[in-house]
Amino acid sequence: MSTEQEIKEMVKEKYGAIAQQSKIENQSSCCGSGCGCSNVEFSIMADDYAKLPGYVPEADLALGCGLPTQFAKIKSGDTVVDLGAGAGNDCFVARSIAGETGHVIGIDMTEAMIEKGRSNASKSGYTNVEFRLGDIEKLPIEDNTADVVVSNCVMNLVPDKKKAFAETFRIIKSGGHFSISDIVLQGELSDDLRNEASLYAGCISGAVQKDEYLGIIAKAGFTEITIQKEKKIDIPNEVFAKFLSIEQIRDFKRNHIGIFSITVYAEKP
Repeated sequence: MSTEQEIKEMVKEKYGAIAQQSKIENQSSCCGSGCGCSNVEFSIMADDYAKLPGYVPEADLALGCGLPTQFAKIKSGDTVVDLGAGAGNDCFVARSIAGETGHVIGIDMTEAMIEKGRSNASKSGYTNVEFRLGDIEKLPIEDNTADVVVSNCVMNLVPDKKKAFAETFRIIKSGGHFSISDIVLQGELSDDLRNEASLYAGCISGAVQKDEYLGIIAKAGFTEITIQKEKKIDIPNEVFAKFLSIEQIRDFKRNHIGIFSITVYAEKP
């Protein structure tokens, strides 16, 4: 891949374009995230939010890989921060749990997503949901603000995950916690896949090994680290065929490389 700044600019460009698309359009691309695999007619990673309280269809762009708010142990009156909030999907679900006395802050580095989130909040009449433009590696939030942090398939897009989880630790109150859904690996990706920019934006080539991911969380100072949900992601051959030869695809399958969606819970002492 390129430099960290180039990666960020590429992700911002991709997700800026996605912000202008509907959920249907996003689901027709690989990984549900605008990778350009238009022949794949479903979202490979996204879970269904439609039955969750607080669901706002206009905020659902099918970009996630889990349902972190379902596991986040949010209570009435909590301050909840959503990292990589997009159009506000998890923010609005979190608000339905935190209630009128709660406060939800969505962070995203893509201006088009922030505008979409604010528009959705305004249309719904939500005055206790706000959206802030910012970088997860340098969050525009004061220390010890959040009771709960959620994030859905975003940390894998951040080049410096150590800094991102250190920032997460900083903004959570003592005794607070996070529930984060993300993509991790078991087994090494080939250079062809890891260096493919569109697969980075599609959450695959930016992912790290599962043990490394959990280790970063522990080194940031979090305790009680628990995997709340895990599922294997099966990438169709027609997606890989855009980037790999038939033999490389066979090697990928033969080496039992696993791409997993996990939802991780951890506490700040």
